[in-house]
Amino acid sequence: MNAERQNEWVCVAAIAAAHGVRGAFRLKSFTERPEDVAAYGPVFDRTGRRLFTLDVVGPAKGGVVVKVDGIDDRDAAEALRGTELFVPRTALPDPDDDEFYYSDLEGLEAYHTDCSRFGVVKRVVNHGAGDLIEIVDDRGQLHIIPFDKTSVPVIDLKGRRLEVTPRPELVVENEL
Repeated sequence: MNAERQNEWVCVAAIAAAHGVRGAFRLKSFTERPEDVAAYGPVFDRTGRRLFTLDVVGPAKGGVVVKVDGIDDRDAAEALRGTELFVPRTALPDPDDDEFYYSDLEGLEAYHTDCSRFGVVKRVVNHGAGDLIEIVDDRGQLHIIPFDKTSVPVIDLKGRRLEVTPRPELVVENEL
């Protein structure tokens, strides 16, 4: 892995909610197997300053239940709701040739299938109903498009671009 990639971080989970009264919480895991979220070492919050060592205590719908040292009651666990958890890219296995991490898409140029420029990929998110890709166009408009083969038929990581076919009835446009 090149030196540029060593400084990258990958979001592996988000804290969904407190679980019980003793400080455990439910994680929405973005790893292939939810229980692997703790296999890559300590996780950090978005700032890179807050460190958590996860102890998986059981399965949960869409993820796992974890315990963290220093979080000992429901209020402390609930205060972390929504916190995204990251690991250094170097802690993760390299993806196969036809695979990628969602963070690999950030910053890619987005084009319509007719080769006209659409914008730049901001990020890929999932709020529970499926993956969505956020693209900022040249006017600063945020477009939220379903991240599926129909809407994003081509991903070219080497060329740092992807093609989109936004379905007008599914596109949400927001000012940034």
